[in-house]
Amino acid sequence: MYFLFGIYALALTFIAIYCLSQVLLWLDYRRGQRQLEKYQASNLKRAKLTDDLPFVTIQLPIFNEMYVVERLIDNIVQINYPKDKFQIHVLDDSTDETVEITRQKVIEYQEKGFDIEQIVRTNRQGYKAGALKDATPQAKGDLIAIFDADFLPKPDFLLETIPYFENEKVGVVQTRWEHINKKYSLLTRLQAMQLDVHFSVEQNGRFTGKSLLQFNGTAGVWRKETIDDAGGWEADTLTEDLDLSYRAQIKGWKIIYLEGVGSPAELPAEMNGLKSQQFRWMKGGAENARKNLIRIWSSNIPLKKKMNGSFHLFNSTVFVAVLIAGLTSVPLVFLLNGKTFPMGQYFLGLFAISTLAILLVYYEANVRAFFQEGSYAKRLLTFIVYFPIFLSLSMGLCFHNSIAVLEGWSGKKSAFIRTPKFNIKSFGDSFQNTKYQTRKVTWTTIFEGLLAIYFLFGFISGLLIGNSTFLIFHGLLSIGFSTIFFYTILHLQKS
Repeated sequence: MYFLFGIYALALTFIAIYCLSQVLLWLDYRRGQRQLEKYQASNLKRAKLTDDLPFVTIQLPIFNEMYVVERLIDNIVQINYPKDKFQIHVLDDSTDETVEITRQKVIEYQEKGFDIEQIVRTNRQGYKAGALKDATPQAKGDLIAIFDADFLPKPDFLLETIPYFENEKVGVVQTRWEHINKKYSLLTRLQAMQLDVHFSVEQNGRFTGKSLLQFNGTAGVWRKETIDDAGGWEADTLTEDLDLSYRAQIKGWKIIYLEGVGSPAELPAEMNGLKSQQFRWMKGGAENARKNLIRIWSSNIPLKKKMNGSFHLFNSTVFVAVLIAGLTSVPLVFLLNGKTFPMGQYFLGLFAISTLAILLVYYEANVRAFFQEGSYAKRLLTFIVYFPIFLSLSMGLCFHNSIAVLEGWSGKKSAFIRTPKFNIKSFGDSFQNTKYQTRKVTWTTIFEGLLAIYFLFGFISGLLIGNSTFLIFHGLLSIGFSTIFFYTILHLQKS
């Protein structure tokens, strides 16, 4: 029993440390609000079309995006910037109808006088990182803006971001992601909750706290010199954006984060697409920790940056801790009670404190943040309803995400599986019977169903024997795994 409890305690302690790191980011976020307002008041300069504007290359890396590529290109040409001051490179690695759809759209805008080109590779070597690496030498601009296929930047995007490059130390400007289809479904609402935390508390907390930040892969602008100086795009991790961000900052370049500049994008509307995105992000985070932790600690950056950067790179590992804590807690229902092991109540308190810490951070991002819509009362009520569901589904992803993390830490390589998008904007749109839907049930999905039963057993057992220590934990896990399993099966392509 003591060995089992020790494993559970270590996992729960790691979760508590993760939650503490989130609270510290929240403190930096709150502490930096006035500083941020002053910074933006003095530095948020909108460029004018009459200014001596730099030449910009806009790169659009795509792979099999037949449903959204036309929307993407139609949007990009609406950028409010002189035609002779920017070029558009569609980096097309597609293997389906997307190639021809893109070709026709590129020809259409070439005839209208736009400097736009479709760059087709004969292979997907290096995936997105490879496409960006191969295209960088062809970029005429000193600045390179990057947008994924599902993004629809606003017309003034360049005018709002390029003034920051007047500071020669600035290598990257990153903007906040907005959500085109946030209200489409429960799934998109819950994704928006998590992303809004990252693009408010986390990114702003790191920015105002002078910690290491990340380029989020899209909706940002790079200085071409920075990419070259940091060693260029590398494909040895699934999150090449995080990797290059850290290498650039270790070299001394700065990243500017603009919470006030939003870039709309489409959230994954179906569970299998979301899971492929989560797998890539979680595995890539672990791969970056494996690759860059030594580089961080051997660099000359300040100690605080080293510590915060390490916490950041370990973020995805929290899912492994949640899974371990969950798996070991079910037998502890029978082995542990207040009489034989009083420490159980202590760790129940630790779980409660961790939950409250996450509640605080998510409340800040989803209720108090300036970019949230509606009245305060409406936002608060929505948060009260959706936060427990979000917490449960996040726990339900712990098995799927743990596999990704363990693969990342072990060095196992896998293909870059992009998240398919279906041009989902409003409630009436549908992804059913589209080309890119997953068809097969994987072994991980079967295990998610079994884990739903396992934690339901733990919940019912706690009720029957009168051990309430893990009731909330097991209840959330059971609901989370059941929901993940249900949506995964529901969203399979019908034959």
